[in-house]
Amino acid sequence: MSSLFPKYDVIVVGAGHAGSEAAGAAAEMGAKTLLITMNLDAIAKMSCNPAIGGVAKGQLVREIDALGGLTGVVADKSAVQFRMLNTSKGPAMWSPRCQSDRALYSNMMREELEKKENLHFRQDNVVDVLTTNDGKKATGVKTSTGQTFEAQSIILTTGTFGNGLMHIGETNFGGGRSGERASIGISAALEKLGFEVGRLKTGTPPRLDGRSIDYSKLEIQYGDSDPSPFSFMTEELPSKEEQLTCWIGFTNEEVHETLKTGFSRSPMFNGTIESTGPRYCPSIEDKINRFSDKNSHQLFLEPEGWDTYEMYLNGFSTSLPEDVQYNALRTIPGFEDAVMLRPGYAIEYDYFPPYQIRRSMETKITEGLFFAGQINGTTGYEEAACQGLMAGINAARKVKGEEEFILKRSEAYIGVLIDDLITKGTEEPYRMFTSRAEHRILLRQDNADLRLTELGHNIGLASTERFERYKTKKAAIDKLHDLIADYTVYPQKMDPMLEEQGTSKLSQPVKAKTLIPRPQLSIYNLLNADEELSAKTSAITDDKDVLDQVEIQIKYAGYIEKEFEMVEEMKKQEDTLIPDTLNYDQINSLSAEGKQKMDRIRPETLGQASRISGVSPSDISVLMVYLKN
Repeated sequence: MSSLFPKYDVIVVGAGHAGSEAAGAAAEMGAKTLLITMNLDAIAKMSCNPAIGGVAKGQLVREIDALGGLTGVVADKSAVQFRMLNTSKGPAMWSPRCQSDRALYSNMMREELEKKENLHFRQDNVVDVLTTNDGKKATGVKTSTGQTFEAQSIILTTGTFGNGLMHIGETNFGGGRSGERASIGISAALEKLGFEVGRLKTGTPPRLDGRSIDYSKLEIQYGDSDPSPFSFMTEELPSKEEQLTCWIGFTNEEVHETLKTGFSRSPMFNGTIESTGPRYCPSIEDKINRFSDKNSHQLFLEPEGWDTYEMYLNGFSTSLPEDVQYNALRTIPGFEDAVMLRPGYAIEYDYFPPYQIRRSMETKITEGLFFAGQINGTTGYEEAACQGLMAGINAARKVKGEEEFILKRSEAYIGVLIDDLITKGTEEPYRMFTSRAEHRILLRQDNADLRLTELGHNIGLASTERFERYKTKKAAIDKLHDLIADYTVYPQKMDPMLEEQGTSKLSQPVKAKTLIPRPQLSIYNLLNADEELSAKTSAITDDKDVLDQVEIQIKYAGYIEKEFEMVEEMKKQEDTLIPDTLNYDQINSLSAEGKQKMDRIRPETLGQASRISGVSPSDISVLMVYLKN
């Protein structure tokens, strides 16, 4: 069937957080790109909480930004509050987070996308994926209006819209999120091509009228006085006084008893919902059921934006009947007169178990077809956005005939996430945590640009301006590191400061570098104590990020060196490729489970094979010998 429309290089289906990054990346890299979405007014809409980042999620956003993606830039421009989480722990655990203006975030993402010369938009509903007769290569898409669009690469980012079914108590209806219809047709089309499909669930809490809350009964939560941006290009952020505040409340036994009155009508407990929800972000009814020994749960009241009184009650996600939601809300201290603007709901949707994709995000069954976001079983804007970025990069590179762009587990949290999905799969919505990254001391949020910006520039995504800024910063870091390593400090200048900081004095002159690893000290203590060192440092840089980076590199040098040694030890396995056509049944010494698991997942490298559940170390040894021969 011929199309009325010109042929594109890349078509992106869905304009959520995955779709926005995919379309932006593909277009920036020179691919003629079409972004098709059911609602052009809902690009990158925040379906759940109005926030970006958080534990490990903040690291993902900084990596997206370092590569040249959009999420960090838009988050900084639309934020109402900034907080760095886990600062009481080591820098590997620090995670940036911001509260966002929901409407502003969506509008600004659209503005950023509209700046891309190669990007075109279409409001329509895709119902079918077009392929060659054998189904082995994607050629385009068909929409509900009967139109066809052709392209060499297709990226599906359907989010929660694929056969989406929403639940509020005993009421259920089709939809992708509140007020928007579900997408019907794609799942059936993919099943015909041979893809396995499953169902997952997520949920959201009620939205409240902020004017109806008694804030005197809640704890106030301010933003950081010296906020850190997501984007390495952002130069200015609002001060603490200019940021909006959040609030903390608590449930109690009365709240729990009120919620329990609706359990018999809850789709979670009466069998209506059979799919699995996110373990680490359970509904309030699930929390009081699973943790019955706890008589209180923390809640966060978060503003939806600068110019609205609508508030989001984080921690109170629910699909209970609306009357139960309302009555339970009004038993929470501070919420006695709460007005509910929108009830909470649960949503079930289709996903495709991610063993069916490669590290490039291209599917194994159909060439030129890529999956990104919740379609792969993840949860969260950040997890979706980084997959979209990688799919957009690789879809554009495929069109140009270039090799796949892959990030390893030792290079980025993005690499950890994709590897986890492919090798371990997921039967519940996957959420990123710092504990999932074995090399997290190397994959800190503060050094994402040092790890990834040159890579992003080399593939044509990170701008020349961004690359030049990275080079300037890296040169300053190297120069300051050398200064601190070579500079000698003396007892007469250091001892008063050392005594004040509660650490031992010097018995002789030492290199400045030897003092920084002391837990009581920072680089700023040394600069304040030694005017000459301070002057030499100022001649190099006054950039706080540079100073902090040098301090981290020196203070944690031993740990960092050990991590690099571990990466080198594993490098051989990570670089050993496994042919796509390998017949595992022919390798007699492999265990039966090893054969079955590897044949299903089709790992791309020996390292990836070693992380598959059920594949033993002896299986890897056998496979290694087989590949050598």
